Amino acid sequence: MSTAQPVGWRKSSRSAQVTDCVEVGRCGDGAAVRDSKHRAAGFFTVPGAQWRLFIAGVRAGRFDC
Repeated sequence: MSTAQPVGWRKSSRSAQVTDCVEVGRCGDGAAVRDSKHRAAGFFTVPGAQWRLFIAGVRAGRFDC
């Protein structure tokens, strides 16, 4: 896993008016994820291949309720 600090934090444009969401930043080849309400609590990182599989699942509707 990369020891680089995440950059380019952003949250979904669909949650612009909502404060309870997560933010995603670039971290090496992968992604870093943190709670937007508790940014100082830290973040976790995901390798690039795993992040791409997750995004593909989201786009395919695999996590829809």
